[in-house]
Amino acid sequence: MNTVKLYEQDPYLGEFEAEVLRSISENGLYRVTLNQTAFFPEGGGQPSDVGTLDGTLVTDVQEIDGEIWHTVLKVLEPGKKVIGKLNFEKRFFNMQNHCGEHIVSGIVYQMYGFRNVGFHMGSDAVTVDFDGILTEEQLYEIEQKANQVVLDNLPVTVSYPSAEELETLVYRSKKEIAGQVRLVSIEGVDCCACCGTHVASTGEIRLIKILGVQKYKGGVRVSMVSGERAYMDYCVKHANTAAIARLLSVKPDEAGDAVIRLKEKNIELKKEIKQLKKQIYELEGGHAAPKGSEK
Repeated sequence: MNTVKLYEQDPYLGEFEAEVLRSISENGLYRVTLNQTAFFPEGGGQPSDVGTLDGTLVTDVQEIDGEIWHTVLKVLEPGKKVIGKLNFEKRFFNMQNHCGEHIVSGIVYQMYGFRNVGFHMGSDAVTVDFDGILTEEQLYEIEQKANQVVLDNLPVTVSYPSAEELETLVYRSKKEIAGQVRLVSIEGVDCCACCGTHVASTGEIRLIKILGVQKYKGGVRVSMVSGERAYMDYCVKHANTAAIARLLSVKPDEAGDAVIRLKEKNIELKKEIKQLKKQIYELEGGHAAPKGSEK
């Protein structure tokens, strides 16, 4: 019996009731299937949800042949009615970040035709692999466009088109999909085959921040973060910049230039010290300089 996927029906569902169908023991842990679940199983680059079933921790969730297996810390017997509770803070973090990735990937595809060929959602940031080269300047423009989409507060919709309808649609997909295709769409921005959970409207993402880029397998790997993590990233960096500015007695927006000047001054001083040591050596009649004095 395939598990009913409540998370597809309502990604905001944080608590549900279900019946245990099967239970097995593996290396001191237990895995159970339910008749229905709001726990998203790991897949498509998105980690699984965590939470509790009848108070016992759910540490991992995986889908195998249509059945969704929950790893728990105690026995839950078949037939037992259980209450599932998600760690919704983590779920919402995943919803914001996955939807933010769709926006960035859709804009990159529209502007440059590059495809998202790899996606991983970590605990601190999201990485997205594109099959083309993007510069920091181009990514800055992409970030500005992405945050305009957030500001526009566009609806994020889910649809299950027929095979005939799919033939008439343009959508992104990293692989061929057998069976029913689930499309997540933001009108005018992106349409992508995706199994993940997303916010209902782009305004809920709050903020999208691209953190960095590096060359990767003939293209680039972009690191980014959305939502609360993007805001916290800004807060930490602002605090660090303000602290540096205070130490250098400059305004925060002048801190970068002040650090560059300090670095250049340090290089000049090292050259002067080296020259002075050379002069001392010559004045002392060419005696060997003390060990380590050239450092």
